[in-house]
This record gives sequence, C-alpha cells and structure tokens, in this order.
Amino acid sequence: MLKRIGMFFLDILEVIVFAIAIFLFVYLLLLQPHKIKGDSMQPNFPNGEYLLTDKVTYRFRQPHRGDVVVFEAPTAEGEEFIKRIIGLPGENVSVKEGSIFINDKKLDETYLGSGVITLPGNFLKEGEELTVAENQYFVLGDNRLHSSDSRFWGFVPKDKITGRAWVIYWPVEKAGPVEKVNYSF
Repeated sequence: MLKRIGMFFLDILEVIVFAIAIFLFVYLLLLQPHKIKGDSMQPNFPNGEYLLTDKVTYRFRQPHRGDVVVFEAPTAEGEEFIKRIIGLPGENVSVKEGSIFINDKKLDETYLGSGVITLPGNFLKEGEELTVAENQYFVLGDNRLHSSDSRFWGFVPKDKITGRAWVIYWPVEKAGPVEKVNYSF
C-alpha cells in the first residue's frame, strides 16, 4: 500500500516537472505575455491590455514597418517598451509640420485617427533628416503627444527587440490577432 502511494506521488511529481518544463520552454523561447503600461500606444493598445509577444519571428525575418514590437527600454534597465516600427535600416526619417516623412515621402498613418500630429524631440528635431543605422529601427508610440520614443532617445538596435506583438488576449472583447498595418508608399 505504501509503495502504491509513493508511486502515485512520483507520477504527480513527473507531471508537475513536465508541465513546468513546457511552460519555461514556451515562455523563454516562443511566446511571452506582456501588459500595456501607460498611454503611449493609445488608442490602439490601451493601458492595462494584455498581449502575447511572438519571440520567434525575428529569428527568421527582419522587422517590418508597422510591426508593434516589445524591446528593452533604453531609458530604464529591466523595463520593456512597446512601440511601432516606423523607420527601417537605411531609410531617412524626418518630422515636418506634424507629420513623419520616410525618404521625403509623407507616411500615411490612418491607425492614429484624425488630427493626431507628430511633434519633434531631442533626437529628431523639426525638419532634420536622420538616416536609420544598419540593424537599428526608428520606433514611435501611437499616442504621439504622450510617448517616450525614438524622437527623444534614438534608434532601437535589433538585438534589443524581444518580440513582436502577436495576439491580444485581455480584455476578452478585444481578443484576437494584432492588426497588421499597410502603408501606401
């Protein structure tokens, strides 16, 4: 009888260890949950929303313009930011009269809503044109008036990007894949 009880607990322990191993594999290598903190991605990603970050995609392809990415914050160790990729390596980025320009072409950002303007910052000044360095990206928050982003602290190196926003899972009424953005140029 004692042997059967011991075998029962050993079986339970095996299941628990196996479940933890699967969780760690998925969490460390494939997907990671993130909570949106703050208003920098309003209205598309409100404060308190939860999403899953895909940690595999960028091992096989380069990030695309419009991808919403999670990366190590350049201003705070251990923190992660979520922003949208706007400028790709080799492109010229500028802010003119409240709009973003890529290689002298105005970027049509319909996902921002009407009346949203982009102000310059310490890193990217009004009318100044900067070339995005190799393996780096220019990122902006969707809520341009309340976002600490590349306008203020510069480009994000590819190796600091931890993943791509993939699926919203909370709140339930917004659950689903993160919408892809298409630009008209």
